[in-house]
Amino acid sequence: MILESIISRKASSITIPDGVTSIGDYTFCDYRSLKSITIPDGVTSIGDYTFYDCRSLTSITIPDGVTSIGKNAFEVCILLKSINIPSSVTSIGDYAFKGCTRFTSITIPDGVTSINKNTFENCTRLTSITIPDGVTSIGDSAFKGCTSLTSITIPSSVTSISSGYFSYAFKDCTSLTSIIINKPEGSISGSPWGATNATVQWTG
Repeated sequence: MILESIISRKASSITIPDGVTSIGDYTFCDYRSLKSITIPDGVTSIGDYTFYDCRSLTSITIPDGVTSIGKNAFEVCILLKSINIPSSVTSIGDYAFKGCTRFTSITIPDGVTSINKNTFENCTRLTSITIPDGVTSIGDSAFKGCTSLTSITIPSSVTSISSGYFSYAFKDCTSLTSIIINKPEGSISGSPWGATNATVQWTG
């Protein structure tokens, strides 16, 4: 069963009923009073813009079994301090966590193979991110404006990092001073990928 918008926009707490397997696109978009939500086991996908601009949301638990998080799903959830992305997730859409300014750390699950464009843009308090072996690409502006990020380690599985002038993966990451990449020097073009204050250490 796909859950679509059925609940008052003024709700502050929502429990999604058992039996729901997918939370549809835009279901809780602009629910600005929503502070907490309970998602049952059995849900396998979170759609596009599902929690977009839920600016009062402080707590959410994504259950094991969810495999995909849609584009812009949590964009500008500005009070959401943390989110546990379960190991079952294999796909995270463009802009999924853009503007989640309270995030301080993120661990990307092992099954994810691509960090898509603008996924963590303007997560301004993000200081730590773990990228697993298996990720092969880091997309346009993926970490743009993550101004508190000071270091990042990129696994050997990565073969491309966005290096376009307007889409550098680490553009405006002004505190990023160390990029460690487990590959031979120069094997990915465009370093330091917009992080103008960073030193790139090739360890492959």
